[in-house]
Amino acid sequence: MSTFEKQPGQQKQSSSLKAVRGTRDLLPPETALWNHVESVARDVFARYGFGEIRTPIFEDTQLFARGVGEETDIVSKEMYTWEDRARAQSEKAQSLTLRPENTAGVVRAYIEHKLGERGDLQKLFYIGPQFRRERPQRGRYRQFWQIGCEVLGPVSSGAESPVRDAEVLEMLATLLDELGVRGWQLALNSVGSAEDRKRYNAALREALEPVKARMCEDNQRRAETNPLRVLDSKVPADQEIIDALPKIADFLDADSAAHFAAVRAALDACGVAYTVNPRLVRGLDYYTRTTFEFTVPDGSGLGTQNALLGGGRYDGLSEMLGGPKAPGIGFAIGEDRLILVLQEQAQANKSGAPGLDPETWGQKLDAYIAPMGVERNAAALALARELRRAGLSVEVGDGTFRLKKSFEAADKVARHIVVLGEDEVASNTATVKTFATGAQVKIAQTELQALLR
Repeated sequence: MSTFEKQPGQQKQSSSLKAVRGTRDLLPPETALWNHVESVARDVFARYGFGEIRTPIFEDTQLFARGVGEETDIVSKEMYTWEDRARAQSEKAQSLTLRPENTAGVVRAYIEHKLGERGDLQKLFYIGPQFRRERPQRGRYRQFWQIGCEVLGPVSSGAESPVRDAEVLEMLATLLDELGVRGWQLALNSVGSAEDRKRYNAALREALEPVKARMCEDNQRRAETNPLRVLDSKVPADQEIIDALPKIADFLDADSAAHFAAVRAALDACGVAYTVNPRLVRGLDYYTRTTFEFTVPDGSGLGTQNALLGGGRYDGLSEMLGGPKAPGIGFAIGEDRLILVLQEQAQANKSGAPGLDPETWGQKLDAYIAPMGVERNAAALALARELRRAGLSVEVGDGTFRLKKSFEAADKVARHIVVLGEDEVASNTATVKTFATGAQVKIAQTELQALLR
Protein backbone atom coordinates (compact mmCIF):
# COMPACT_ATOMS: atom_id res chain seq x y z
CA MET A 1 0.00 0.00 0.00
CA SER A 2 1.28 3.50 -0.84
CA THR A 3 2.35 5.61 2.14
CA PHE A 4 -0.06 8.24 0.85
CA GLU A 5 -3.09 5.96 0.99
CA LYS A 6 -5.44 6.23 3.95
CA GLN A 7 -4.85 3.46 6.51
CA PRO A 8 -7.87 1.63 8.00
CA GLY A 9 -9.36 3.57 10.87
CA GLN A 10 -7.37 6.73 10.08
CA GLN A 11 -9.05 10.10 10.29
CA LYS A 12 -8.84 12.14 7.12
CA GLN A 13 -6.44 15.03 7.66
CA SER A 14 -5.93 18.23 5.74
CA SER A 15 -2.66 18.47 3.81
CA SER A 16 0.26 20.06 5.67
CA LEU A 17 2.24 20.56 2.46
CA LYS A 18 3.15 24.21 1.94
CA ALA A 19 5.52 26.22 -0.21
CA VAL A 20 9.10 25.92 1.04
CA ARG A 21 10.27 28.74 3.33
CA GLY A 22 11.58 31.60 1.26
CA THR A 23 9.42 30.72 -1.76
CA ARG A 24 5.85 31.67 -2.60
CA ASP A 25 3.02 31.24 -5.06
CA LEU A 26 2.01 34.15 -7.28
CA LEU A 27 -1.74 34.19 -7.88
CA PRO A 28 -4.27 36.27 -9.81
CA PRO A 29 -4.94 39.15 -9.70
CA GLU A 30 -1.37 39.97 -8.55
CA THR A 31 0.07 38.15 -11.55
CA ALA A 32 -1.62 40.75 -13.75
CA LEU A 33 0.77 43.32 -12.25
CA TRP A 34 3.76 41.02 -12.87
CA ASN A 35 2.69 40.58 -16.49
CA HIS A 36 2.23 44.33 -16.84
CA VAL A 37 5.74 45.02 -15.50
CA GLU A 38 7.31 42.41 -17.79
CA SER A 39 5.35 43.68 -20.79
CA VAL A 40 6.56 47.26 -20.23
CA ALA A 41 10.13 45.99 -19.75
CA ARG A 42 10.01 43.99 -22.99
CA ASP A 43 8.65 47.01 -24.84
CA VAL A 44 11.35 49.35 -23.53
CA PHE A 45 14.14 46.84 -24.20
CA ALA A 46 12.93 46.32 -27.77
CA ARG A 47 13.15 50.07 -28.40
CA TYR A 48 16.81 49.95 -27.37
CA GLY A 49 17.64 46.99 -29.59
CA PHE A 50 17.75 44.18 -26.99
CA GLY A 51 16.84 40.57 -27.74
CA GLU A 52 15.83 37.92 -25.20
CA ILE A 53 18.15 35.17 -23.97
CA ARG A 54 17.01 32.21 -21.84
CA THR A 55 19.73 30.29 -20.02
CA PRO A 56 19.38 27.14 -17.84
CA ILE A 57 18.42 27.70 -14.21
CA PHE A 58 21.34 25.53 -13.10
CA GLU A 59 24.95 25.59 -14.22
CA ASP A 60 28.30 24.01 -13.43
CA THR A 61 29.31 25.26 -9.98
CA GLN A 62 32.68 26.41 -11.29
CA LEU A 63 30.96 29.04 -13.43
CA PHE A 64 29.94 30.97 -10.33
CA ALA A 65 33.06 30.18 -8.32
CA ARG A 66 35.25 31.60 -11.08
CA GLY A 67 32.94 34.36 -12.28
CA VAL A 68 31.23 35.72 -9.17
CA GLY A 69 34.16 34.95 -6.85
CA GLU A 70 34.78 32.21 -4.29
CA GLU A 71 35.10 34.70 -1.44
CA THR A 72 31.81 36.50 -2.11
CA ASP A 73 28.88 35.89 0.24
CA ILE A 74 26.90 34.48 -2.70
CA VAL A 75 29.39 31.70 -3.44
CA SER A 76 30.62 31.06 0.09
CA LYS A 77 27.25 31.03 1.89
CA GLU A 78 24.18 31.38 -0.33
CA MET A 79 24.30 28.99 -3.30
CA TYR A 80 22.14 25.88 -3.69
CA THR A 81 24.73 23.32 -4.80
CA TRP A 82 24.53 19.54 -5.16
CA GLU A 83 26.47 16.68 -6.67
CA ASP A 84 24.80 15.34 -9.81
CA ARG A 85 25.63 11.66 -9.44
CA ALA A 86 27.06 9.85 -12.43
CA ARG A 87 24.74 7.46 -14.28
CA ALA A 88 27.57 5.04 -15.10
CA GLN A 89 30.84 4.05 -13.46
CA SER A 90 32.75 5.48 -16.39
CA GLU A 91 31.29 8.94 -15.77
CA LYS A 92 32.33 11.49 -13.16
CA ALA A 93 29.87 13.21 -10.87
CA GLN A 94 29.37 16.92 -11.56
CA SER A 95 28.79 19.73 -9.07
CA LEU A 96 25.77 21.79 -10.14
CA THR A 97 24.31 25.00 -8.72
CA LEU A 98 20.97 26.76 -9.10
CA ARG A 99 21.88 30.10 -10.60
CA PRO A 100 22.22 32.81 -7.89
CA GLU A 101 22.54 35.49 -10.59
CA ASN A 102 22.43 35.48 -14.38
CA THR A 103 25.33 37.56 -15.71
CA ALA A 104 27.80 34.67 -15.49
CA GLY A 105 25.35 32.38 -17.34
CA VAL A 106 24.83 34.93 -20.11
CA VAL A 107 28.58 35.37 -20.58
CA ARG A 108 29.02 31.59 -20.58
CA ALA A 109 26.44 31.38 -23.38
CA TYR A 110 28.22 34.22 -25.24
CA ILE A 111 31.44 32.19 -25.13
CA GLU A 112 29.89 28.78 -25.85
CA HIS A 113 27.95 29.95 -28.91
CA LYS A 114 30.85 32.09 -30.20
CA LEU A 115 28.71 35.22 -30.34
CA GLY A 116 31.87 37.32 -30.34
CA GLU A 117 32.79 36.01 -33.78
CA ARG A 118 29.86 37.91 -35.25
CA GLY A 119 31.79 41.09 -34.53
CA ASP A 120 28.77 43.12 -33.47
CA LEU A 121 27.47 44.32 -30.13
CA GLN A 122 25.30 41.77 -28.28
CA LYS A 123 22.39 43.39 -26.38
CA LEU A 124 20.58 40.69 -24.41
CA PHE A 125 17.83 40.71 -21.77
CA TYR A 126 16.39 38.02 -19.52
CA ILE A 127 13.46 37.58 -17.14
CA GLY A 128 13.48 34.63 -14.76
CA PRO A 129 14.05 33.12 -11.31
CA GLN A 130 17.33 33.09 -9.39
CA PHE A 131 18.10 31.23 -6.16
CA ARG A 132 20.01 32.19 -3.02
CA ARG A 133 19.95 30.55 0.38
CA GLU A 134 19.68 33.67 2.51
CA ARG A 135 17.39 34.73 5.34
CA PRO A 136 13.98 35.53 3.85
CA GLN A 137 12.76 39.06 4.58
CA ARG A 138 10.42 41.63 3.11
CA GLY A 139 10.95 41.73 -0.64
CA ARG A 140 13.72 39.09 -0.53
CA TYR A 141 13.08 35.41 -1.20
CA ARG A 142 15.18 32.30 -1.70
CA GLN A 143 13.62 31.95 -5.12
CA PHE A 144 13.40 35.46 -6.50
CA TRP A 145 12.82 36.93 -9.95
CA GLN A 146 15.12 39.21 -11.87
CA ILE A 147 14.78 41.32 -14.98
CA GLY A 148 18.21 42.00 -16.39
CA CYS A 149 20.18 43.14 -19.42
CA GLU A 150 23.74 42.54 -20.61
CA VAL A 151 25.60 44.48 -23.31
CA LEU A 152 28.88 42.90 -24.47
CA GLY A 153 31.01 42.23 -27.50
CA PRO A 154 34.51 42.55 -28.92
CA VAL A 155 36.32 45.85 -28.42
CA SER A 156 35.77 46.65 -32.13
CA SER A 157 31.99 46.66 -31.51
CA GLY A 158 32.23 49.62 -29.15
CA ALA A 159 31.41 47.48 -26.10
CA GLU A 160 34.04 49.30 -24.03
CA SER A 161 32.68 52.76 -24.80
CA PRO A 162 31.32 54.92 -21.95
CA VAL A 163 28.31 55.65 -24.17
CA ARG A 164 27.19 52.04 -23.56
CA ASP A 165 27.19 52.68 -19.80
CA ALA A 166 25.21 55.89 -20.21
CA GLU A 167 22.73 54.28 -22.61
CA VAL A 168 21.98 51.47 -20.16
CA LEU A 169 21.45 53.97 -17.34
CA GLU A 170 19.25 56.22 -19.49
CA MET A 171 17.21 53.16 -20.50
CA LEU A 172 16.69 52.24 -16.85
CA ALA A 173 15.52 55.77 -16.08
CA THR A 174 13.03 55.47 -18.95
CA LEU A 175 11.82 52.05 -17.74
CA LEU A 176 11.23 53.20 -14.15
CA ASP A 177 9.42 56.32 -15.39
CA GLU A 178 7.17 54.32 -17.72
CA LEU A 179 6.35 51.86 -14.93
CA GLY A 180 5.38 54.79 -12.72
CA VAL A 181 8.04 54.34 -10.03
CA ARG A 182 8.21 57.64 -8.17
CA GLY A 183 11.18 59.27 -6.50
CA TRP A 184 13.90 56.93 -7.75
CA GLN A 185 17.52 58.03 -7.34
CA LEU A 186 20.61 56.89 -9.25
CA ALA A 187 23.97 56.51 -7.49
CA LEU A 188 27.18 56.04 -9.50
CA ASN A 189 30.78 55.18 -8.84
CA SER A 190 33.82 53.76 -10.61
CA VAL A 191 35.78 50.85 -9.16
CA GLY A 192 38.41 51.26 -11.86
CA SER A 193 40.32 48.61 -13.76
CA ALA A 194 41.45 45.26 -12.39
CA GLU A 195 44.80 46.84 -11.55
CA ASP A 196 43.10 49.79 -9.83
CA ARG A 197 41.12 47.34 -7.72
CA LYS A 198 44.27 45.47 -6.69
CA ARG A 199 45.87 48.69 -5.46
CA TYR A 200 42.68 49.73 -3.72
CA ASN A 201 42.19 46.32 -2.09
CA ALA A 202 45.72 46.49 -0.72
CA ALA A 203 45.06 49.97 0.69
CA LEU A 204 41.79 48.80 2.26
CA ARG A 205 43.44 45.80 3.92
CA GLU A 206 46.11 48.06 5.38
CA ALA A 207 43.54 50.59 6.63
CA LEU A 208 41.29 47.87 8.09
CA GLU A 209 44.04 46.00 9.91
CA PRO A 210 44.17 48.20 13.06
CA VAL A 211 40.35 48.72 13.27
CA LYS A 212 38.73 45.47 12.08
CA ALA A 213 38.60 44.00 15.59
CA ARG A 214 36.09 46.73 16.49
CA MET A 215 33.76 45.74 13.67
CA CYS A 216 30.99 43.12 13.48
CA GLU A 217 31.88 39.49 12.84
CA ASP A 218 30.83 39.60 9.17
CA ASN A 219 32.97 42.67 8.50
CA GLN A 220 35.94 41.14 10.28
CA ARG A 221 35.68 38.17 7.91
CA ARG A 222 35.24 40.43 4.86
CA ALA A 223 38.26 42.49 5.88
CA GLU A 224 40.31 39.33 5.37
CA THR A 225 38.62 37.73 2.35
CA ASN A 226 37.01 40.56 0.33
CA PRO A 227 37.66 44.06 1.74
CA LEU A 228 35.45 45.75 -0.87
CA ARG A 229 32.41 44.08 0.71
CA VAL A 230 33.05 46.03 3.92
CA LEU A 231 32.01 49.20 2.08
CA ASP A 232 28.58 47.66 1.39
CA SER A 233 27.91 47.08 5.09
CA LYS A 234 24.83 48.72 6.62
CA VAL A 235 25.73 47.85 10.24
CA PRO A 236 25.22 51.17 12.12
CA ALA A 237 28.03 50.61 14.62
CA ASP A 238 30.60 50.21 11.81
CA GLN A 239 29.73 53.28 9.74
CA GLU A 240 32.17 55.70 11.37
CA ILE A 241 35.05 53.31 10.65
CA ILE A 242 33.89 52.70 7.07
CA ASP A 243 33.51 56.42 6.33
CA ALA A 244 37.15 56.95 7.27
CA LEU A 245 38.48 54.28 4.88
CA PRO A 246 40.32 55.26 1.65
CA LYS A 247 38.16 56.21 -1.37
CA ILE A 248 38.42 54.33 -4.68
CA ALA A 249 38.51 57.61 -6.64
CA ASP A 250 42.02 58.21 -5.32
CA PHE A 251 43.24 54.95 -6.90
CA LEU A 252 41.84 55.27 -10.46
CA ASP A 253 44.31 55.40 -13.32
CA ALA A 254 43.95 58.06 -16.03
CA ASP A 255 41.94 55.83 -18.40
CA SER A 256 39.43 54.81 -15.72
CA ALA A 257 39.01 58.40 -14.55
CA ALA A 258 38.42 59.59 -18.15
CA HIS A 259 35.92 56.78 -18.76
CA PHE A 260 33.91 57.72 -15.66
CA ALA A 261 33.97 61.40 -16.61
CA ALA A 262 32.60 60.53 -20.07
CA VAL A 263 29.77 58.46 -18.57
CA ARG A 264 28.76 61.38 -16.35
CA ALA A 265 28.94 63.84 -19.25
CA ALA A 266 26.63 61.65 -21.37
CA LEU A 267 24.12 61.38 -18.52
CA ASP A 268 24.24 65.14 -18.07
CA ALA A 269 23.52 65.59 -21.77
CA CYS A 270 20.50 63.25 -21.49
CA GLY A 271 19.19 64.99 -18.38
CA VAL A 272 19.43 61.88 -16.18
CA ALA A 273 20.03 62.95 -12.57
CA TYR A 274 22.57 61.06 -10.44
CA THR A 275 24.88 61.35 -7.46
CA VAL A 276 28.40 59.96 -7.10
CA ASN A 277 28.69 57.58 -4.15
CA PRO A 278 32.36 56.71 -3.44
CA ARG A 279 31.30 53.73 -1.28
CA LEU A 280 29.31 52.06 -4.05
CA VAL A 281 31.59 49.20 -5.08
CA ARG A 282 29.27 46.17 -5.45
CA GLY A 283 31.34 43.30 -4.11
CA LEU A 284 31.18 40.80 -6.99
CA ASP A 285 34.63 40.01 -8.31
CA TYR A 286 33.80 40.66 -11.96
CA TYR A 287 32.89 44.37 -11.66
CA THR A 288 35.19 46.98 -13.22
CA ARG A 289 34.88 50.72 -13.78
CA THR A 290 31.23 51.90 -13.67
CA THR A 291 29.01 50.58 -10.89
CA PHE A 292 25.54 51.88 -10.17
CA GLU A 293 22.44 51.45 -8.04
CA PHE A 294 18.88 52.78 -8.23
CA THR A 295 17.12 53.34 -4.91
CA VAL A 296 13.61 54.45 -3.94
CA PRO A 297 12.56 56.79 -1.11
CA ASP A 298 11.49 55.72 2.36
CA GLY A 299 7.89 54.58 2.47
CA SER A 300 8.20 52.64 -0.79
CA GLY A 301 7.88 49.27 0.92
CA LEU A 302 11.53 48.21 1.10
CA GLY A 303 12.36 49.56 4.54
CA THR A 304 15.99 50.53 5.13
CA GLN A 305 17.13 48.19 2.33
CA ASN A 306 15.88 50.56 -0.36
CA ALA A 307 17.99 49.37 -3.33
CA LEU A 308 15.74 48.53 -6.27
CA LEU A 309 18.31 47.44 -8.84
CA GLY A 310 22.01 47.57 -9.51
CA GLY A 311 24.73 46.63 -11.91
CA GLY A 312 28.00 47.62 -13.45
CA ARG A 313 30.70 47.03 -16.00
CA TYR A 314 32.55 43.68 -16.20
CA ASP A 315 35.29 44.10 -18.78
CA GLY A 316 37.31 41.03 -17.76
CA LEU A 317 34.58 38.46 -17.04
CA SER A 318 34.71 36.71 -20.41
CA GLU A 319 38.49 36.15 -20.12
CA MET A 320 38.00 35.02 -16.49
CA LEU A 321 35.70 32.27 -17.82
CA GLY A 322 38.10 31.21 -20.57
CA GLY A 323 36.57 33.25 -23.38
CA PRO A 324 37.77 36.05 -25.68
CA LYS A 325 38.09 39.66 -24.61
CA ALA A 326 34.51 40.96 -24.43
CA PRO A 327 33.95 44.15 -22.41
CA GLY A 328 30.43 44.37 -21.04
CA ILE A 329 27.97 46.13 -18.77
CA GLY A 330 24.73 44.90 -17.27
CA PHE A 331 22.18 45.17 -14.49
CA ALA A 332 19.55 43.14 -12.65
CA ILE A 333 16.26 44.39 -11.25
CA GLY A 334 14.81 42.50 -8.29
CA GLU A 335 11.34 42.01 -9.74
CA ASP A 336 9.86 40.96 -6.37
CA ARG A 337 11.10 44.24 -4.90
CA LEU A 338 9.93 46.26 -7.90
CA ILE A 339 6.42 44.81 -7.55
CA LEU A 340 6.42 45.62 -3.84
CA VAL A 341 7.38 49.23 -4.59
CA LEU A 342 4.63 49.58 -7.19
CA GLN A 343 2.05 48.16 -4.77
CA GLU A 344 3.16 50.36 -1.86
CA GLN A 345 3.30 53.51 -3.97
CA ALA A 346 -0.12 52.67 -5.43
CA GLN A 347 -1.58 52.37 -1.93
CA ALA A 348 -0.17 55.80 -1.10
CA ASN A 349 -1.65 57.06 -4.36
CA LYS A 350 -5.18 56.38 -3.09
CA SER A 351 -4.95 59.68 -1.24
CA GLY A 352 -5.15 61.42 -4.61
CA ALA A 353 -1.48 61.83 -5.47
CA PRO A 354 -0.82 61.63 -9.23
CA GLY A 355 0.90 58.65 -10.80
CA LEU A 356 0.04 55.02 -10.42
CA ASP A 357 -3.38 53.58 -11.15
CA PRO A 358 -3.77 50.11 -9.59
CA GLU A 359 -6.86 49.43 -11.71
CA THR A 360 -4.73 49.32 -14.84
CA TRP A 361 -2.87 46.24 -13.56
CA GLY A 362 -5.75 43.79 -13.72
CA GLN A 363 -8.31 45.22 -16.08
CA LYS A 364 -11.70 43.57 -16.16
CA LEU A 365 -12.78 41.36 -19.03
CA ASP A 366 -14.83 42.84 -21.83
CA ALA A 367 -17.87 40.64 -21.24
CA TYR A 368 -19.45 37.92 -19.14
CA ILE A 369 -21.97 35.83 -21.08
CA ALA A 370 -24.82 34.61 -18.90
CA PRO A 371 -26.94 31.78 -20.43
CA MET A 372 -30.41 31.58 -18.92
CA GLY A 373 -30.95 27.83 -18.63
CA VAL A 374 -28.67 24.94 -19.45
CA GLU A 375 -30.26 24.75 -22.91
CA ARG A 376 -28.45 28.02 -23.75
CA ASN A 377 -24.98 26.88 -22.58
CA ALA A 378 -23.90 25.76 -26.06
CA ALA A 379 -25.11 29.01 -27.65
CA ALA A 380 -23.22 31.01 -25.00
CA LEU A 381 -19.99 29.15 -25.71
CA ALA A 382 -20.41 29.62 -29.45
CA LEU A 383 -20.92 33.37 -28.99
CA ALA A 384 -17.90 33.55 -26.68
CA ARG A 385 -15.76 31.81 -29.30
CA GLU A 386 -16.79 34.38 -31.91
CA LEU A 387 -16.03 37.32 -29.60
CA ARG A 388 -12.70 35.90 -28.43
CA ARG A 389 -11.59 35.36 -32.02
CA ALA A 390 -12.36 39.03 -32.59
CA GLY A 391 -9.88 39.91 -29.84
CA LEU A 392 -12.28 40.46 -26.95
CA SER A 393 -11.83 38.95 -23.47
CA VAL A 394 -14.84 36.92 -22.38
CA GLU A 395 -15.98 34.71 -19.51
CA VAL A 396 -18.88 32.25 -19.85
CA GLY A 397 -21.31 31.54 -17.00
CA ASP A 398 -23.53 28.52 -16.57
CA GLY A 399 -27.19 28.01 -17.31
CA THR A 400 -27.83 26.63 -13.84
CA PHE A 401 -27.08 30.05 -12.30
CA ARG A 402 -30.01 32.22 -11.28
CA LEU A 403 -30.01 35.70 -12.83
CA LYS A 404 -28.89 37.37 -9.57
CA LYS A 405 -25.92 35.02 -9.23
CA SER A 406 -24.94 35.64 -12.85
CA PHE A 407 -25.01 39.40 -12.32
CA GLU A 408 -22.91 39.12 -9.15
CA ALA A 409 -20.35 36.89 -10.88
CA ALA A 410 -20.22 39.16 -13.93
CA ASP A 411 -19.75 42.35 -11.90
CA LYS A 412 -16.61 40.90 -10.30
CA VAL A 413 -14.81 40.09 -13.53
CA ALA A 414 -16.26 42.00 -16.49
CA ARG A 415 -17.31 45.43 -17.70
CA HIS A 416 -20.50 44.09 -19.35
CA ILE A 417 -22.90 41.23 -18.84
CA VAL A 418 -24.42 39.66 -21.98
CA VAL A 419 -27.64 37.83 -21.15
CA LEU A 420 -28.74 35.01 -23.45
CA GLY A 421 -32.27 33.87 -22.75
CA GLU A 422 -34.67 31.86 -24.88
CA ASP A 423 -35.88 34.97 -26.73
CA GLU A 424 -32.35 36.23 -27.42
CA VAL A 425 -31.18 32.91 -28.86
CA ALA A 426 -34.29 32.63 -31.03
CA SER A 427 -33.92 36.18 -32.41
CA ASN A 428 -30.08 36.19 -32.59
CA THR A 429 -29.95 39.14 -30.19
CA ALA A 430 -28.41 39.79 -26.78
CA THR A 431 -29.31 41.86 -23.74
CA VAL A 432 -26.29 43.82 -22.57
CA LYS A 433 -25.80 45.77 -19.36
CA THR A 434 -22.79 48.04 -18.80
CA PHE A 435 -21.88 48.04 -15.11
CA ALA A 436 -20.11 51.41 -15.08
CA THR A 437 -23.15 53.32 -16.32
CA GLY A 438 -26.04 50.99 -15.52
CA ALA A 439 -27.20 51.28 -19.15
CA GLN A 440 -28.99 48.20 -20.53
CA VAL A 441 -29.84 47.57 -24.20
CA LYS A 442 -31.03 44.75 -26.39
CA ILE A 443 -29.10 44.57 -29.67
CA ALA A 444 -28.43 42.23 -32.57
CA GLN A 445 -25.48 39.91 -31.96
CA THR A 446 -23.84 41.35 -35.09
CA GLU A 447 -23.56 44.69 -33.24
CA LEU A 448 -22.16 43.16 -30.07
CA GLN A 449 -18.47 43.48 -30.90
CA ALA A 450 -18.71 47.21 -31.52
CA LEU A 451 -20.59 47.81 -28.28
CA LEU A 452 -18.17 45.79 -26.16
CA ARG A 453 -15.14 47.62 -27.57
